[in-house]
Amino acid sequence: MTRDEARKKILFALDVNGLAEIDRYAELLSGKVGMFKVGKELFTSCGREAVTTVQRRGGEVFLDLKYHDIPNTVAKAMVEATRMGVQLANLHALGGAEMMETAATAVRKEFGDQRPRLLAVTILTSSTAETLRGVGIDHPVEQMVVRLAKLAQDSGMDGVVASPLEIGLIREACGPDFLIVTPGVRPAFASVDDQKRIMTPGEAVAAGADYLVIGRPIAKADDPSKAADLIVDEIVAGGQ
Repeated sequence: MTRDEARKKILFALDVNGLAEIDRYAELLSGKVGMFKVGKELFTSCGREAVTTVQRRGGEVFLDLKYHDIPNTVAKAMVEATRMGVQLANLHALGGAEMMETAATAVRKEFGDQRPRLLAVTILTSSTAETLRGVGIDHPVEQMVVRLAKLAQDSGMDGVVASPLEIGLIREACGPDFLIVTPGVRPAFASVDDQKRIMTPGEAVAAGADYLVIGRPIAKADDPSKAADLIVDEIVAGGQ
């Protein structure tokens, strides 16, 4: 694997405060990471400017808003996300087949091939078997992840967001072309923080991940650019 291929796998989580910070990281890390992830907190505080600020620096965007609502509402939200020119956008697989199908159909009908890849979130990486039991789901985490991934694929999604520990199971169920985006990735030099189901970048790529969501190990580093380069090194080593 080349360094450029490895770099493109990194989705930097822009968990920062305000447009000035977005602009600073976008300038610093464009060319060092594959995309910038704009999540709920940042989008709520800064709106569409969070996306356009990254784009002005030449960065690409993963809009991580995890839509979960009635099918028509989610479909319209995904269409509006697509209008912003993002490369990845997501919803919650737990919203069900009709919600996912309606959203996928609406985006494809209006934008065709000029659309983002559509992802479904399976089970959050902070969740455990106890978490699921608390909301009435008695199946093991791994079983639920695979079930939701297959449902997402059958509903027209291009891929899923899932823990790296479930990559092999998803690949087996959904095949080699189904995208897998993995949070819960921590490079060897970083702390675990609040993630429960984790791997290093090299391990996740070796297991078959297409993209790795990484935030704090880069953002909290004394030299974020150097940290990104070290992660690229780990990915290249893991892909050999």
